[in-house]
Amino acid sequence: MIENKNRTEEEAKSVEVAEDSRELDWKSKSFMASLYMGDLDWSLLSPYPQQDPDDKAIGDEICAKVDAWAHEHLDGDEIDKTGIIPASVFRGLKELGLFGIKIPKKYGGLGLSQTNYMRVLGTVATHCGSTVGTLSAHQSIGLPQPLKLFGTQAQKEKYLPLCAEGAVTAFALTEVSVGSDPANMSTFAEKSEDGRHWILNGEKLWCTNGVIADILVVMARTASKMVNGREKKQISAFIVETDIPGVEVFHRCEFMGLRAVENGIIRFKNVRIPVENILCGEGDGLRLALTTLNDGRLGIPAVTSHASQRLSKFSAQWAKTRYQWGRHIGQHEAGADKLSFVTASTLAMDTFASFGAALSDRGDIDIRMEAAAAKLFCSELGWESMDVGLQLRGGRGYETAQSLEARGEASFPLERALRDTRINRIVEGTSDVMHLFLAREALDKHLSIAGGLFKRGATLGDKIATIAKSSVFYVRWYPMLWIGGFFKRIPKMDSKMRSHLSFVEKRSRKLARTLFHNMIFLGPKLESRQLTLARIVDIGVELTVMALVASRTAAEIKQGNTENKLTALYWLKHGQLKVDRLFHDLSNNADAQARVLSKRLLEEAELLPETDSSGLKPLQREKGSDLTSGRQSVRLGLGGELPKESKAS
Repeated sequence: MIENKNRTEEEAKSVEVAEDSRELDWKSKSFMASLYMGDLDWSLLSPYPQQDPDDKAIGDEICAKVDAWAHEHLDGDEIDKTGIIPASVFRGLKELGLFGIKIPKKYGGLGLSQTNYMRVLGTVATHCGSTVGTLSAHQSIGLPQPLKLFGTQAQKEKYLPLCAEGAVTAFALTEVSVGSDPANMSTFAEKSEDGRHWILNGEKLWCTNGVIADILVVMARTASKMVNGREKKQISAFIVETDIPGVEVFHRCEFMGLRAVENGIIRFKNVRIPVENILCGEGDGLRLALTTLNDGRLGIPAVTSHASQRLSKFSAQWAKTRYQWGRHIGQHEAGADKLSFVTASTLAMDTFASFGAALSDRGDIDIRMEAAAAKLFCSELGWESMDVGLQLRGGRGYETAQSLEARGEASFPLERALRDTRINRIVEGTSDVMHLFLAREALDKHLSIAGGLFKRGATLGDKIATIAKSSVFYVRWYPMLWIGGFFKRIPKMDSKMRSHLSFVEKRSRKLARTLFHNMIFLGPKLESRQLTLARIVDIGVELTVMALVASRTAAEIKQGNTENKLTALYWLKHGQLKVDRLFHDLSNNADAQARVLSKRLLEEAELLPETDSSGLKPLQREKGSDLTSGRQSVRLGLGGELPKESKAS
């Protein structure tokens, strides 16, 4: 950690909490970590990993079954229009076993691999964003995943069968004043006098599935402890059954997209939680959350890549059908570029998503950087690709699918897809937070070697000792960033793909030099240069995707499959241009002007009134009752049955 004397005490505490919660040790090599150091480890991506044939057969079968069911029973446009996922859909998901996709079979789940889990999510996503959002929130950040990773045997035996059976779960972290800064969390849990319960009080915002959840994973502060004379805040995770007295849902939030997700405000008033319901131990809540998110973040690449596959196919059909100015629009250069971008984006997203899934299934690879980068890359590109696809479609892209169908047009739901896609840049870590997370991990090697130079209170002797120790590493490492290309052996493959890997290798060494120079010259100031860090991170992400696309395509060509070659060549050229543009923007930008202008604008702006949710009334949560005006509950109840649908649903 770079210690910055300009931090306020509050900022310092926030950084300390975040730093204490991150995974400190790398359990294996990471391709992205090696890339930011300019010392690429090709062994992790060449040959490009392929799904095991037996596992693929399992995935093919379940995905075909889910797709057939969804075609018959899952109407995404109607769900978007009504804002309700019907009880019949929940029953279908339960019958298909989709509430327990990754839960081991011995607990009643399907026991699928991460790769097949992502394939199932992608299949559902092509039909309805709200439904896949509900499934993903339940399984990736809800109870099943953290329970698998950190639960006691007793907790697993009690709750995993309920989750697989259809009990809906949710994750409660965000508060009105706390998003990505959990150090300021106000929800608090303290031990009861008899030591048998935790007493929970507080309020959580934007809890996806929270309105109908049977079980929550709740993050709360617990008593601080003193470490070296300083207070250290502790955040812990708790399993909370929502039928316990004191748990109340006060509001169902409504959004731009995913209009049927059951997202709301939840209050806890003197909720008594059995002591055995703490997850991962006192003070380890954020570590649990960050580790869980490694796999959880991979759900977004799965969803965006599958949605883009459907968009790509339709865009080609439209570009061939629509005839303007004597040509099909796909034959005009502007249309050709849009169509190519959408199609190549699909390949890039699918490649990164599949790579992340393969690493996760291996189980012995550290995926913290790859998972965060895949989430960042696919959420940003998914939005851009959907926007380009809508522009290619023109006015019909802006029109709802139901309106198009009513007047006899092809009713592809582009307008709904664009709204649903936008949230991916925000959930499970905003793009800005992902940039900072990846920047911190990219600097990890340097901080472990030379971090003493930036340590608060370091004496001259301390700094001299650090320089002496670090010079052993840097005297060899830094020159290799200039001449290392002579010693790096690029994997043998198709010549065109290999030339792009050569580009990646050269630019990775330039990236490592750039990061090192910024660290040396800016020192602690680098922490506040978020746009500089974001560009550095984006260069590394783009180079990673280029390497993966080249490796995957080369493997396909070797097997006699050239289907993706032209698409890959377009994307790789696109990547080269973007990488060099990002390098240019590092020294040619308006960052300083933005800081000056923003300062003036903030001085002139008035503060918004404080948030006040005290006037909200609790929603009725009993099974079968209305949760909001005209809505019927689909809340399962622990082990209970779904209520019958009302006529309105």
